[in-house]
Amino acid sequence: MKANSIKRNVILGVLFFLPVAFLLMLYPAKHNYDALNIVNEGVSDITNFTSDNSENIQLKDHITVLGFFGKTPEDKMIAASNLKELVYDKFKGFKNFQIVIVVLEGTEASVDLLKQEVNTYEDLSYWHYAYGTEGEIKMLFNTLKSHEELSDNLSTNSIYIIDKELNQRGRLDGRSEKEVEDNKPSFSVFSYNTIEVAEIKNMMSDDIRILFTEYRQKRKGKFDDSNTRRSKELKQSNE
Repeated sequence: MKANSIKRNVILGVLFFLPVAFLLMLYPAKHNYDALNIVNEGVSDITNFTSDNSENIQLKDHITVLGFFGKTPEDKMIAASNLKELVYDKFKGFKNFQIVIVVLEGTEASVDLLKQEVNTYEDLSYWHYAYGTEGEIKMLFNTLKSHEELSDNLSTNSIYIIDKELNQRGRLDGRSEKEVEDNKPSFSVFSYNTIEVAEIKNMMSDDIRILFTEYRQKRKGKFDDSNTRRSKELKQSNE
């Protein structure tokens, strides 16, 4: 009886861990030469902005999720909650990861209201609010590539991925495999809509993971930079 029990446990263990091991081997291989596209270069840093604490925050040397909540940050409760649950909670332990939300100077009370809803009992150490003037915010936004304009409220539901070298990351071809097979028109992804849960949970989360994989491979000397060259060539051909 004891031998049968041990045999059954061994079989169940193999059946459980074999698919997991296969996926772990497949994941890095899948993205080994599939870097996240550089869709724009030369994003401005935020060294002239002030932060919601004593820290000096910057985009350079960080993997940043950048958002604009403008003049009334408390109106972005849904966007902030989606960011917290679907992005921050997944990547807060990764080295150099941060979320930076740009707001207008003088909106500290509104930011405090937002924090009461989003922070709850957790200290969001890698989530920063950057305060700037209207001119500074517009100047920063204008260095991004976007399908939409910044609203009169200096806000948008879109968020952007900025890498350590101040490049904007996204997809030069945002089609799914099924859309490619169906020969659907190609489109570029410059940003991600915080109100669209599926877009944040699936597309954006996958893109951030790919970017972390790229930097991890670079540290190990395994990254083939021909990806970047191919991305630039494709981007130029689409312009």
